[in-house]
Amino acid sequence: MAIGLGVGMAQGQQAPAATTEKTLLLWPAGAPGAQGTTDVDQPTLTVYLPSGVNATKTGVVVAPGGGYQHLSMTKEGSDIAHWLNEHGVAAFVLKYRLGPTYHNPIELGDAQRAIRMVRASATEYGIAPDHLGMWGFSAGGHLTATAGTHFDAGNPSAADVIDRQSSRPDFLILAYPVITMMNPYVHAGSRQYLLGDNPDTALEQSMSAELQVTKDTPPTFLFATTDDGTVPVMNSVMFYSALVKAGVPAEMHLFQHGAHGAGLAAANPQLSVWPDLLIKWMRERGYAAPAAAGN
Repeated sequence: MAIGLGVGMAQGQQAPAATTEKTLLLWPAGAPGAQGTTDVDQPTLTVYLPSGVNATKTGVVVAPGGGYQHLSMTKEGSDIAHWLNEHGVAAFVLKYRLGPTYHNPIELGDAQRAIRMVRASATEYGIAPDHLGMWGFSAGGHLTATAGTHFDAGNPSAADVIDRQSSRPDFLILAYPVITMMNPYVHAGSRQYLLGDNPDTALEQSMSAELQVTKDTPPTFLFATTDDGTVPVMNSVMFYSALVKAGVPAEMHLFQHGAHGAGLAAANPQLSVWPDLLIKWMRERGYAAPAAAGN
């Protein structure tokens, strides 16, 4: 584990980001369990492709945070997609359904469908089916960790080519994530909006990602701050510990100070180094283009 302690660093100048290509309904004929036909009932995936060559053929499904009751679609969505594009990576921003209208397993189903959908169209997007990661923030981090601990290989006999695809991400990026649904470190709002007012212990345990890690959980990068006043840092620590115990490659960067919801933290001298640490991790694993000369 590498631990950063809030030393700021200017990020290198990057190439212009691509523009949004298109927004797709996850289920054009209507999402399973939908309770209406308004925007909140229709999960979507917005596609952002890099303007240059995606040399590593990598794609990332991005899950914005918001406590399972709203979504930070700019700071933790489109801004992240553009940053990935600048580094030669395709991005797919997920708009998943939310509480109090929707509870588990709807959100996980949306995430799994997004992963399968991108895999089914990998050639169209210029990515490799085995280079598809997922990046989540806060409650979106919980959704990402859940996708990384609750997955299947797909149904090879399904009529829908999307349903034939694996829902397992190849790597995870977790930014100040919600991980546990158990006291004392749970983010109570996320638990309420995801699981309802009085979830039983078995459900809480099943949806506590730190309890579901196995050797097949994808390699993971974690970023959080020790004095996060919204989501206790022990969420990240517990997940990291479980990954290490299972023998899963993991890297965690904890900064001493920093408010929750920092996003890429470009204007925060204490935290602005964290995306540089992430892109280094991605490059080392062949998930991002090499650094340009001078960067």
